[in-house]
Amino acid sequence: MTLWIAFSLLTVLAALAVLVPLARAGRGAATAAALHDAEVYKSQLAEVDRDLDRGLISQEAAQAARTEIARRLIAADREAQRDSGTAPAAADAAAKGGATRLRLVQAAALVMVPLAAVGAYVVYGSPDLPDLPLSARLEDPAQGRSLPDLVARVERHLADNPEDGRGWDVVAPVYMRMGRPQDAAAAYARAIRLLGSDVRRETDRGEALVVANNGIVSAEAHAAFERAVAMDAKAVKPRFFLALALTQENRKDEAIAAWQSLLADAQGGEAWAEAVRMELAKLGVETPAPAAADVAGPSREQIEAAEELSTDDRQQMIRSMVDGLDARLAADGGSAQEWMQLMRALDVLGERERLRQVIARAGEALKDDPTAAAGIRDLARELGEGS
Repeated sequence: MTLWIAFSLLTVLAALAVLVPLARAGRGAATAAALHDAEVYKSQLAEVDRDLDRGLISQEAAQAARTEIARRLIAADREAQRDSGTAPAAADAAAKGGATRLRLVQAAALVMVPLAAVGAYVVYGSPDLPDLPLSARLEDPAQGRSLPDLVARVERHLADNPEDGRGWDVVAPVYMRMGRPQDAAAAYARAIRLLGSDVRRETDRGEALVVANNGIVSAEAHAAFERAVAMDAKAVKPRFFLALALTQENRKDEAIAAWQSLLADAQGGEAWAEAVRMELAKLGVETPAPAAADVAGPSREQIEAAEELSTDDRQQMIRSMVDGLDARLAADGGSAQEWMQLMRALDVLGERERLRQVIARAGEALKDDPTAAAGIRDLARELGEGS
């Protein structure tokens, strides 16, 4: 209710700011015009006298001109006196009448405009609806609320309770999903300070720093990954980024050793293993592909071996394996290696449109694993479907 009351007061002030100066300006303008006219007529009388002295006009013409100018001068003088308040009683009464009408118009404007605005709001608005400030909205249950609202709620809590390490630990990965890696890194840093260092926090903080730095492993991120590896020598993600740092620093031999050490720990079918093979390939090191038994679905060799069958049998066998793998991935998901296997099979079959659909599905399914998603994009480019 306080909002429309404030609007009404503002309407009154706006009307006063416009009507009062206009009324004053109108009276002042009329008086100034009358005085100007009187000065002009006086100058004309002097000009007539000069023309008569020089013999430019006759006495009769001069007299006629004086009479007409005098008549106009008297009228202008009366107008100026009326506007300045020194006019005779009749003129003064007329002026007062005009002023009264002006005041009535002003009063009507000041009263009717706000009343009309308030009336329209009462009829078409919701004057009884209570205020709902942001603080009240943040107190609502979290169910059904948007992610930005939920984050705002946590941020407000953390502003009031900056030493809540659990809160920083919770909001940090959410920042990453929202595409705010710098905020995520800062949140992880506070969580580490308040809750202590562990493999997950150090690794995730390092990853946030890498993403914020456009994929470059900075010295600060490198230190975070080293702390994580010091706590768990077999941790895959920090070792992956440390190997990537060696590659970026052009320390080829050390990078190859780091990648090969990481690949040696692969059990088969891991999402990151294919990415490691691709990194080694960039360094000129070829690695054997995983055994066909490691992943479900047809391999390139199986598809090519089917060439020995009749055309109908071959197509039936290949499509049966491809469709089976596709259906399983659609229903249950799978590793990056399995998605890549399906992509290669569709490439051999020449089903380009279906291949493009599978690439899109794989990217969506693996969006929370940056390493696996990068492997899908690299293979898509290799198959001629990447940008």
